[in-house]
Amino acid sequence: MKYLFSPYRIKNLELKNRIVAAPLASFVIADDGSVTDQTVEHYKMRAGGGAAMVIMEACAISPEGIVSAHQARIDKDHYIEGLYKIAEVIRSEGAIPALQLHHAGRQTPEKVINQKPLAPSSLPCPAIRGEVEPLTVNGIQELIQKFGDAADRTHQAGFELIEIHGAHGYLVNQFLSRYSNIREDRYGGNIAGRAQFATEIIQELRKRLGEDFPISFKISAQEFVPDGLTVPESIEILKILLVAGVDLVQVSAGNDATPEWVCQPMFMKKACLADSANQVKKALNVPVMAVGRINDPITANGIIETGKADLVCIGRGLMADPEMPKKAQEGRLAEIRTCIACNTCMESIWKKGRVECLVNPSLGREKEMEIKPTDNPKKVMVVGGGPGGLNAAWVAAKRGHEVSLYEKQPMLGGQLVPGSLTDYKRELRTLINFQKTQIEIYGVKLHLNHEVTADTIQEVNPDVVIMATGSQPILPDVEGIEREIVLPFDIVLNGKQPISKKTVVIGGGPTGCEVAYHISQNGSQVTLVEMLPKIAIGLEAMTKKILLKKLKENNVTILTEHRLVRVVENGVALLDKDEKEIVIEADKVVIASGIRADTKLYNQVKELGYETHLIGDCLEPRTAKSAIYEAAMVGRSI
Repeated sequence: MKYLFSPYRIKNLELKNRIVAAPLASFVIADDGSVTDQTVEHYKMRAGGGAAMVIMEACAISPEGIVSAHQARIDKDHYIEGLYKIAEVIRSEGAIPALQLHHAGRQTPEKVINQKPLAPSSLPCPAIRGEVEPLTVNGIQELIQKFGDAADRTHQAGFELIEIHGAHGYLVNQFLSRYSNIREDRYGGNIAGRAQFATEIIQELRKRLGEDFPISFKISAQEFVPDGLTVPESIEILKILLVAGVDLVQVSAGNDATPEWVCQPMFMKKACLADSANQVKKALNVPVMAVGRINDPITANGIIETGKADLVCIGRGLMADPEMPKKAQEGRLAEIRTCIACNTCMESIWKKGRVECLVNPSLGREKEMEIKPTDNPKKVMVVGGGPGGLNAAWVAAKRGHEVSLYEKQPMLGGQLVPGSLTDYKRELRTLINFQKTQIEIYGVKLHLNHEVTADTIQEVNPDVVIMATGSQPILPDVEGIEREIVLPFDIVLNGKQPISKKTVVIGGGPTGCEVAYHISQNGSQVTLVEMLPKIAIGLEAMTKKILLKKLKENNVTILTEHRLVRVVENGVALLDKDEKEIVIEADKVVIASGIRADTKLYNQVKELGYETHLIGDCLEPRTAKSAIYEAAMVGRSI
């Protein structure tokens, strides 16, 4: 780790290591865009984990430039006081405070800003759609001044570096790219014209801040759309921006039409944008930050060691575990709670308006979920060694309870074990390994190969029982379901891959799609059957986009609005939406049509009078995130 933890200098800034906390939205901002006590606590946690620099999330330089009512703002002087608290708490924790300036442009809904979104041209955002207001030259000049005013406020608030958000389909990016800029005046056309808006922003900041103040620029070096930015074109743009006054470049990717490159899901390889950063670094004499799926210190160290970048910008990895840098430097790699790129964080933002993390349930709830020692140690029995049971066990043990965990299988992990078999979900194993390490550290007594009964609980006689016994696959009640060609999905995902030329998968939910992909990867011709009009309902959007693409590439046949009516000797009989029967030939039939909570033991234990808590899939079929969150709450409450 010597490369990752070597110092680095940017102008007058001395970075203690090469790790920068990326400017990710916290969603703990007040409705008016101001900082709250919760915001300060959030950044204290991020800075206290050992990163050299923390870039505060994107701050809107103008009211119509926000993407959400919960976006941080810097367009008025009264925001300075709260921002000052952020800068001070970051500095007090030993990190350099930086801040990102932002304008959404066309990439914001009209209902959020109560006017048509501003844009370089008349082209609407492909994700949001709706009419936009093309900027006039006077409007452009006003925005440049607003960037300058925001830079003044940033400086007054005590931040030591400013980053301009020129990526991800937001306004500055919109000007840079032919995909979104079809202007014919001096702010469009060739590379120099499309870079003119960014150039004048940088020149304005440099005039306001002086020559010694560091300025970073974040660019989507590749947009992966027709007429979008490519690395060679981005390098030419950056040459112009360096002359204007840029000191540091963060090399990202993607825009509003390719969000999977903005926040890369599990399918993407680790450090998937590091090669782009390397190309920029080789072409330009400027410090470069790599970003994108850099979720562990070994990967990060390799980027620095091989010279692909000077700094690593880590976003979701430090949300999953803010203390990753500190743990890595101290050699405690097994204690790192690794981001698994499930994009739960993004999904929760869209669905709930707040950020949540599958592996770190305390994200955004840092004070609320502080683990405090108990005043009343109890004998706690946890039944089930899946993600919920493991989390409940180590949290309770950390608080001072005497905890024993019982698992009927020879290994820990529950549904995460088969769930991590598919090639793109192997990083789920890092969560299992983290949970195992935690129960070892906090002294949980482990009993594997031990199926618990009501008699077992009476023998142990605990004060508290935590039931995390999981769920069982549901087999539909149809003729022929008992045939040997039928397999429940968990058997397949546990490694007992059907040797089959033709396989039918019943159930097109997230699990069914993953099973179909997994089997098709192994050479079987797969037909995926779903009763509803669409498949993969409930799957996180960016993961879904890529998984559906992979199913198509693997020639998986998808039959929606079809239901299983019976299993025959050589396949299945289905009814389509018109009640017409068809027969699909298959050597194997895999059932992925749902799971049922296993509550039998819970009901028995309750009758015995023990204090009993239900978590995870034994409460109802849930995701791992829900199981871990429930476990975290139970472990803190007993």
